[in-house]
Amino acid sequence: MWRYFTPAAAFLVLGALFAYALVRIQNGTMDPREIKSPLIGKPAPTFVLPTVADKTVNFDSSTLRGKPYVVNVWGTWCPSCRDEHPALLVIARRAGIPFIGIDWKDDRALAQQYLGQLGNPYTETVADDEGRIAIDWGVYGAPETFLVGADGNVLVKYAGALTEAVWAEKFAPFISGGG
Repeated sequence: MWRYFTPAAAFLVLGALFAYALVRIQNGTMDPREIKSPLIGKPAPTFVLPTVADKTVNFDSSTLRGKPYVVNVWGTWCPSCRDEHPALLVIARRAGIPFIGIDWKDDRALAQQYLGQLGNPYTETVADDEGRIAIDWGVYGAPETFLVGADGNVLVKYAGALTEAVWAEKFAPFISGGG
């Protein structure tokens, strides 16, 4: 008897948790794009990666020490990244802080073409060909955007296409002058 009851009970518990999450999403008390990252309040992962523009040139994130910056993980294969791109162009221009693009598991030539055609919002764009840096940042899908404070700690993580409204609400308050 127990062999039938245990799977049924497990199914009911999982169903209840799923229903609870759906209700919270529908009534606005939970936003599935706001992922509680274990990095919040902790030092941002550092990296040295080749640039998208020239694979013989490396960018070292430690050069950003002492100033706030944004890390945006994207790829040409990502439809939501294309959707967020016009907003990124505007936000990056207005924010007045470095925007670092991490091109995640992508073809470098396609990334160069993409940025050439759509515009480049990034101060620097690096190629994470193997996806190891994205793992360090806790990325599970693109696009994901992080704000790192001048102290080097991660302040905000946002999963999904960044918009001007999201920037104004979640990111700009952390930047002097509101960005």
